[in-house]
Amino acid sequence: MNLVASRSNINNSKLYFSKSELSKILNCYSLGVSKGNWKDYAIDFNKNEATFFIYKHSWATPYCVLIKSKEVKKRKITYGLSLSNAKKSNFSDIDKLIKYLRRKQLKII
Repeated sequence: MNLVASRSNINNSKLYFSKSELSKILNCYSLGVSKGNWKDYAIDFNKNEATFFIYKHSWATPYCVLIKSKEVKKRKITYGLSLSNAKKSNFSDIDKLIKYLRRKQLKII
């Protein structure tokens, strides 16, 4: 018996977060939930982009958007962070993005 792959599945590869990346993101997310800042999240995957949305309320627009994108021509992975309508920041490493996000969570009372 021969296995035949359909052509639609061959070019339908999507970009995902790796297990270690997702673990770091969810660890940071759980800190925001425990502080009462964040309530919900969503994950979306495309061919050249994986996105993690963080919400303050379930019915609101995303407060924070973490994006892992693949530049096709350069074959390079970059990470982006957008906080509540602020300018988007780009990072070359997920650890730098998480470190920046944690600094943004700190509040001086």
